[in-house]
Amino acid sequence: MNPAHGGRPSGGHGHAAARVQLGQLLVDKGLVTVGQLRDALEEQERGGRKKLLGEVLVSLAFVTEEQVVEALASAYGVPYAKLTPRIADPRVTGLLPREFIEGHCVLPLFLVNGTLTVAVSEPANLFIVEEVERLSGHRAQVVACTSRDIRATLQAHLPSANVFVIDEIYDDMDGAAFSVVEKQVTDLNNPEEIAGQSPVIKLVNYVLYQAVQDRASDIHIERDDHTCRVRYRVDGRLMTKLSPPHQMHPAVVSRIKIMSGMDISERRLPQDGDIHVMMDGRPIDMRISTMPGKFGEKVVVRIIDNRNAIVSLEKLGMSPEMLGVWRQVIRSPHGVALVTGPTGSGKSTTLYSVLSELGSDELNISTVENPVEAQIPGVNQFQVNEKAGFTFPGALRALLRQDPDILMVGEIRDAETAQIATQAALTGHLLLSTLHTNDSLSAPTRLINMGVEPFLVAAILRGALAQRLARKICPHCKEAYTPDDATRESLGERGASCTELYRGAGCSRCRGRGYSGRIGIFELFVPEHEALEAISRGVSLQELQVAVQARGFRTMRDDGVDKALSGQTTVEEVTRVLSLGGAPAAAIAEAA
Repeated sequence: MNPAHGGRPSGGHGHAAARVQLGQLLVDKGLVTVGQLRDALEEQERGGRKKLLGEVLVSLAFVTEEQVVEALASAYGVPYAKLTPRIADPRVTGLLPREFIEGHCVLPLFLVNGTLTVAVSEPANLFIVEEVERLSGHRAQVVACTSRDIRATLQAHLPSANVFVIDEIYDDMDGAAFSVVEKQVTDLNNPEEIAGQSPVIKLVNYVLYQAVQDRASDIHIERDDHTCRVRYRVDGRLMTKLSPPHQMHPAVVSRIKIMSGMDISERRLPQDGDIHVMMDGRPIDMRISTMPGKFGEKVVVRIIDNRNAIVSLEKLGMSPEMLGVWRQVIRSPHGVALVTGPTGSGKSTTLYSVLSELGSDELNISTVENPVEAQIPGVNQFQVNEKAGFTFPGALRALLRQDPDILMVGEIRDAETAQIATQAALTGHLLLSTLHTNDSLSAPTRLINMGVEPFLVAAILRGALAQRLARKICPHCKEAYTPDDATRESLGERGASCTELYRGAGCSRCRGRGYSGRIGIFELFVPEHEALEAISRGVSLQELQVAVQARGFRTMRDDGVDKALSGQTTVEEVTRVLSLGGAPAAAIAEAA
């Protein structure tokens, strides 16, 4: 029975009484006439009583939803409120399960002095308070709001309705706590049921919380025949964090699927989802990917922490000379400026830093991204939705009709996007984007391979910045050492005078790794006359390299060696990020 909207059929006279009760209430308040009520009841009967009386009255435009809920709230002594996103505190949403919130159309608003205030669309539901108190563990009071306002507020705070609060309640969790988790979970034949039990919830929340605390970029949850492991990617390297009992793996996967809105029963196909969490009052997005394997599904969680998404250009690690040239490139009135590198090399961070610096009330700056990883004040950001047909090319075409000054496309990945980007650059717009190439000199070749005419590439390309991310030496355990002859020889001429290099000894602050944080290693190609002529002729990459090297072009290896010699990173780290297959330190000799 749902008295708030007239009640569902429950057999006998109870349903009729409930319907008349709502109808009579609205008639007494002068909100509907007796004739309108009669018409609504007849319409409800024709529909097989599948709709509630309140829904029928609203659909016939006899009353508004606000009038129905406000009248019932008054009758049952419940306060009525016009709900807006400003009223609700998103940090308390996680106090109630998502299924309960959606199934009963309720929304926790705020927690004050141990009392949880909850918006409900059914003020006559006598059991809702008991259920809220049981699930949340707090005393509850309700206010009546329309279901439309509740869902709109929920959507405003939780874009995917998958937001969970994981604040500092797990930071003191130690090994003993995990032993308790292991002992409590014994029967794992039903992963869906176990996924809702407290030990699994605590374990998953701890994994997510600690990953953010450790500034991890990714979480890997995987298992084989007898083991399960949770690994974090910190500063670009994977490290094992936990090894929970392998029997828990199905329940942990199911819990993450529930949180991210995936199909919990589908274990044969890959799935994607997302979770939105609040920590320390700030939102953090997590992109979830599952992949079926021999021993169960592997889960990878990509953590997008807005705290780390936007940094100033000065903090990226460019030399002052390179930074000055790059600033000239990004302030070009038109053309294309590219950032290149493999996945995980920090391209998006660099572009966000550029947009943050260029932002101005005098400029219309728009982006097309997949996904939007951080909100930039003053920038119009749009997210691609392939399933809905909102693609990079389509979005870029639309933005060209939006009077743009500067455009940013998350990635030029196909010929169509490349052609539209070329048109934008030729018609007086500055376009920023990324390419997946190994170095900056490969950028024009990549555009040509996508079908852009060589002479057009030469006309639009203002600069290409290639980059990698290398781990920085931990400042708390940094120590100098005398390099051996092999290391000095690997540095070529610069190694002859090198008497001191640096490394991290390992300490508690860097967890014994000797590294803390990352710094960019860069290579900037700004084509000048000779290079532009070579590009317009469609020369090979090797020929282009010869043309620029004669003018003293500095490669990423040069920049990496500079950072190793200055003590920002190590020779071994430069070798790792710039060489294939873990080549020895001698591989960077050509940088000298």
